[in-house]
Amino acid sequence: MSPSPSRNGLVMQPEETRICVVMVGLPARGKSFIAQKVVRYLAWLSIEARAFNVGSYRRADKPRPTADFFDTSNPEGERLRRAAAEAAVSDMFRWFREGNGVIAILDATNSTKARRRWICDRCTAENIETIFVESKCDDENVIMSNILEVKTTSPDYKGFDPEVAAQDFRNRIRNYEKVYETIDEDEKHLTYVKLINVGSQIVINRIQGYLQSRVVYYLMNLHIRPRAIWLSRHGESQYNLQGLIGGDADLSPRGEAYARALPDLVASSVGDDRRLTIWTSTLKRTIQTARFLPAQHQRLEWKALDELDSGMCDGLTYEEIEQRYPDDFKARDNDKYNYRYRGGESYRDLVIRLEPIIMELERGEDILIVTHQAVLRCIYAYFMNIPQEQSPWMEVPLHTLIRLSPKAYYTLEDRLRADIPAVSTFRARGASTKLS
Repeated sequence: MSPSPSRNGLVMQPEETRICVVMVGLPARGKSFIAQKVVRYLAWLSIEARAFNVGSYRRADKPRPTADFFDTSNPEGERLRRAAAEAAVSDMFRWFREGNGVIAILDATNSTKARRRWICDRCTAENIETIFVESKCDDENVIMSNILEVKTTSPDYKGFDPEVAAQDFRNRIRNYEKVYETIDEDEKHLTYVKLINVGSQIVINRIQGYLQSRVVYYLMNLHIRPRAIWLSRHGESQYNLQGLIGGDADLSPRGEAYARALPDLVASSVGDDRRLTIWTSTLKRTIQTARFLPAQHQRLEWKALDELDSGMCDGLTYEEIEQRYPDDFKARDNDKYNYRYRGGESYRDLVIRLEPIIMELERGEDILIVTHQAVLRCIYAYFMNIPQEQSPWMEVPLHTLIRLSPKAYYTLEDRLRADIPAVSTFRARGASTKLS
């Protein structure tokens, strides 16, 4: 059984809704990070979204400008920056008109009331809603962290000495500060969200409609502080050895060995004595896998992290499923993301179930998740921006610890494999149903 996806995959929003999320803020306030995170989140929910970064358009004419380029007294710089904004907005409108676009993010400083008024007027003429998202920060530690760890990896400073790049970027910020106008009472007619000091304070104005509320709810859980997330499947289970899916089996002897090895793997990857929060599902194999981790770490069990519900196929092998339900087996191979097991779930259902988990991951820091193959595929796809049609076919091996470190433009990944053999539970599309 396959559910029929709507335009946004959630069947909750009028077809004609189109929204432009307009980023606002000085440089080094996490705007690009926020923009990319919002796009990934919406894509993960099957909502067509795209970011239009004005800096990318500006680089076509001025690939590596110095801070002087951003001085308001520089007429050539002013002209090129305006042209870049015009090009980004035009491309955004074309994307809305020609495709199924629902939400666009205009990623730029948009630092004056005049610029925001121009954007609002252009969008209104195209029947596109606007929501302004201002990221404000006066915490010098956060600003310096963004300058050193994010902006020195920006395309503007590729190949630059990090200290030279950081100093030039500080000068760029000073040029923007000369003209910057925060959103205030003069703009109370606008729909906006103000994120102050990494979300420690949030101001919301005139938010309306389901999708706007969805975006705002996500932003309220987002922070831009550096952090890492660790992911691991449970150790090899008795069901894995038999090629059975689902169930609530105990660990195999090799799975038990992985559970005992996991504390050293985690310590090696973390690199210090920080306290982690350990999340498991409510199923025995994940709880057993996490039980040897140090007692200093807080533990939480989440029903939402339980494995994808295989319904009537629970406890069967793929070979048995192919024999008993050949039409279903073929339908799942053809569209694994949308296929729903009889009496069970689809990957699309699982994504919706995992949304609270994603919100908690965005809100928290230093979390280790021990869970199941399908669940980890969905979480990994969110952070690595993997298209939904590919995510169910990703290989997530047993006895492997994955560390993800989200950055502004990408997510770093590091894998540590335990030297403990395990059966492979991966089956490629159209492959044999025999156990590897």
